[in-house]
Amino acid sequence: MTTLYTHQTQNIAKTWFLMGSFLVLVIVVGYGIAWYMGNPAILYGAVVFALGMNVYSYWASDKLVLRMTNAVAADPQQHRELINIVENLSITAGLPMPKVYVVNDPAPNAFATGRNPEHAVVAATTGLLHMLDRSELEGVMAHELAHVGNRDMLVMTVAVVLAGFIAIIADMFSRALLFDGGKDNKHPAFLIVGIVGILLAPLAAQLMQMAISRKREYLADATGALLTRYPEGLASALEKISGAKIPMQKASHATAHLFISDPFAGGKQSVWQKVGGLFHTHPPAQERVARLRDMHI
Repeated sequence: MTTLYTHQTQNIAKTWFLMGSFLVLVIVVGYGIAWYMGNPAILYGAVVFALGMNVYSYWASDKLVLRMTNAVAADPQQHRELINIVENLSITAGLPMPKVYVVNDPAPNAFATGRNPEHAVVAATTGLLHMLDRSELEGVMAHELAHVGNRDMLVMTVAVVLAGFIAIIADMFSRALLFDGGKDNKHPAFLIVGIVGILLAPLAAQLMQMAISRKREYLADATGALLTRYPEGLASALEKISGAKIPMQKASHATAHLFISDPFAGGKQSVWQKVGGLFHTHPPAQERVARLRDMHI
């Protein structure tokens, strides 16, 4: 039977899989470019780059996420209610008190990041704080703390960095193909593989994020509802958030999967999201609300 601890173990395994896959991918690309350019030093550089990015994605990706979203530490006076809610829920959940941040953005949204519960961060937008009442805000923060307890944020945060650097790998391919070097090593097959790699890089990045199953949102919803003992609070919050249809000003496709709701709702979506539900970072809000209201606590 699947338990919370099983989910935590699976998330840790997914993180190692993502990091291992990224390492292999960069080394393969480095080898191909080194062969094409006739310069073995490129391969050694690719190995160092891959290892460095894996270390950075584990230890410092939360700081990168905070910078990308322009999040700032919550003010103890101005955001006292938010801090109190997070503190009370943390005690109830038996989790260390995470750092609390606020994003100055009218779009209602929230996210959690960090490599483990001891280094966790939860953040809410100013739009969320203005739109929700206390019970609804408790539901959203309980959802984010559920991600912390479920160890979802480890794999979610690592994916932000690794998916982003796939774009750099694609750029390495394109520069290698355009650079006039290694003439004796040029081969049509390599050119074809390189061009295909460049074209599919955005899809690969999206699929890396999809490796973080959307089921994590359903589980966090259920765990958060159990934490507050009031599923209606989160259900009502999700209705308001999805109904607002205000895209975030600082939204990034690299960080979209971190948020409680799609930060591009009502705004510009990636070409892959327009293809179909397979590439959406979040399950439908209506389905999430229906499941919450079907819960009996």
